[in-house]
Order: sequence, then structure tokens, then C-alpha cells
Amino acid sequence: MAEQRRKFIAPLTWRDGRDGLIILAGVLLQALAMRLFLIPARLASGGVAGLAQIINYYTGWPIGVMVVIGNIPLFLLGWRYLGGLRFALRTVFAVGAFSFLVDVLAFFLPSGGITPDLNLNALYGGVISGIGFGLVYRGQGTSGGSDILARILNHRWGISLSQSYMLTDALIMFLAGISFSWENALYAIVMLYISGVAAEVTLEGSNVTRTAMIISERPEEIRQKILYEMERGVTLLPAEGGFSARPKTVLYCVVSRSEIAQIKALVRAADPDAFMVIGQANEVFGEGFKPWVERTP
Repeated sequence: MAEQRRKFIAPLTWRDGRDGLIILAGVLLQALAMRLFLIPARLASGGVAGLAQIINYYTGWPIGVMVVIGNIPLFLLGWRYLGGLRFALRTVFAVGAFSFLVDVLAFFLPSGGITPDLNLNALYGGVISGIGFGLVYRGQGTSGGSDILARILNHRWGISLSQSYMLTDALIMFLAGISFSWENALYAIVMLYISGVAAEVTLEGSNVTRTAMIISERPEEIRQKILYEMERGVTLLPAEGGFSARPKTVLYCVVSRSEIAQIKALVRAADPDAFMVIGQANEVFGEGFKPWVERTP
């Protein structure tokens, strides 16, 4: 309890201000995507915002106001289970800014959006809102709604974030199909997928790197080639064969996407019988890759 109290009263830093600007840019993009593409095309967004769209369709009540009302119980649950001053401030800021902008922009943007084409609305609405979500996450914030619920389910019961989002969004898409049309609901599902990809790229970057694990009877020869021909670092991991019970050496290294062909040719030339696994890494920090940037959680 004492530790949680200290966490709550932790002083804010300049990084909180910088993250606040990033969050503000993110919610602005989300609000623009809603007003220019999703609302005019009746493409339901996910979570509380999507539910607010459906209620607005029947009642005309302001979407932003309903987003705030819908987030109050979820915010209280988030405070209870996730806690922390920064969580509270960033969530209130993100939800409040989004709600304000999505209602205010209605006075300045065309009510019919830019285009009546559902394909274009789903594509551009998904990309712009996804970039917005990615910026909010990059600012270590949350957009409230299903974000809070997903984190609680993950934190308390170990349900993965993807499964949590799938459950909440499936319910919203079902209601959207009943309210708008099933065609619109299908386009909304495509939009949500595009939004998720755009958010991931914004958060983690598009420069996905590759990892290579190599098991060979000639580890020293391969090590020399990686170090001096590719000029990449490599780590030697002691291991034991599961079948033979003999000691083995596993070489582990990280390379760029463009170097995959080179390392495969290098290993094949050194040991045609080598066993090699190539994986994917979303982010790599350290020498030769992205420099470390200190962040405050």
C-alpha cells in the first residue's frame, strides 16, 4: 500500500509533458479519422467510441459526451486495478481531449465527410486512426474504453490483449451490423485490422529486424564470418543436444532484413549441415541498431 501511495504521488517530469504532446497529436488524428471517415460512412470504431457512434445514430446525442460517460466506470476500474498517478492523468487527458475534439470538429468539418466510397473510408479511416492510437501508446497513454478493459483482463486473469480486443470489438461490430448494415460492419472489421497494423507500425517502427539462431559443428568458422565479413556481433550459447546429449554451441545474432540472404549464404558455405532458425524482432536496441532512449514509465 505504501509503495502504491508513493507511486501515486510521484512528481511529474518534463517527459510527462513531452508524452502529453504526443498523446494530444494522437487523439487529434483519431478525432479527425472519426469525423472525416468513420462517422459519415457509418463505420463503427472499436470500444466505447464505437458504442457511442451507435447510440448517436439513434438518439443524436453528442459522441464525445457519451465517450466520457462510458469511460467513467472503466476509468474507476482501471484506477482500482492498474493504479498510479500517471495512469490516471494520461487516461483522463487522452479521453477528455478526444471527446472534446470529436465534438468540436463537427462544427468545422463537412458532415458528409470527404468521400461516400466505403473502401476509401475504411482504408483512410483505419490508417489515420491507427497512427493516432500508435502515438497515444508511444506517449505511454491509453485511449480508455476497451484499452482499460483489455489491460485489466490481462493483468488480473492473464487473458491476452489481442483476445480482449477481439471480444469487445466483436460485440461492437455485431451491434453495428444490426444498426447500420452488415456490409458496413464488414467494412468496419477491415478498418479495425488496418488500424491495428498502422498502430503497430507507428509504435514499433517499420524497420523490422531479424534474429538468427545457428547450430553447427563448425561454430568457430561461422563466428569468424559473421564478425569479420558481415561485421555483426554474435553471441555463443552453450547447449546440449536433446537426442545425442552431446555439448553444442548455438550462435545467436541480429541482422537487418537486407542481410538475411547474406547470412544464409555464409552459413551454407561454412556448414551445409547447419541448423538455422530465422525469427523476427520488432525492436532492437544497442550498438549497430537503435540507440537506447531513457523513458519514464
